[in-house]
Amino acid sequence: MSVAAAQAAAFYAEVAESDLVFTIRDEEGFPAPMTPSGVRSQPFWSKRSRAECIIKNVAAYQGMHVVEVARDDWLNKWLPGLESDGMLVGINWSGQAATGYDLSPSDAVRNVSALTQG
Repeated sequence: MSVAAAQAAAFYAEVAESDLVFTIRDEEGFPAPMTPSGVRSQPFWSKRSRAECIIKNVAAYQGMHVVEVARDDWLNKWLPGLESDGMLVGINWSGQAATGYDLSPSDAVRNVSALTQG
């Protein structure tokens, strides 16, 4: 299993357990870097510590702060907004370049909902 696949699996399991997701922002707003496919992606993490690690270790994100989002707000407000803006969702980006899986908001809703229903 690739690092990105392992991070994605951890994302879904941890969000199902905690009912929280985390993103980062600064005074200019939320980062949404361009992916290699030419589509912007907003990153989210399944643990505060994961987001803090990116802020600490990736120069582009230094000075940002962590924003906690309830899972239901993320699923019902954030992701539909990203979908309408034509953006992707980055999940548990890691490493010195803050990379990982980028997927459509509708795929993120489906994947998280599958683990949290019941």
